[in-house]
Amino acid sequence: MINFEEELKKFHPSLEIEDAEEAIYNQDLTDMADLLIKTIKEAGVDLGEQ
Repeated sequence: MINFEEELKKFHPSLEIEDAEEAIYNQDLTDMADLLIKTIKEAGVDLGEQ
């Protein structure tokens, strides 16, 4: 029978997954809100920011 506790102790995540996680979290992605604000500012509309 498989001893799950023992198997969990031996588990090590693959380096590929860790590298992918780092690449994903370190990206500064532009979202729709950023694009909308940029478009409004380019159009010269006053956003009334406080």
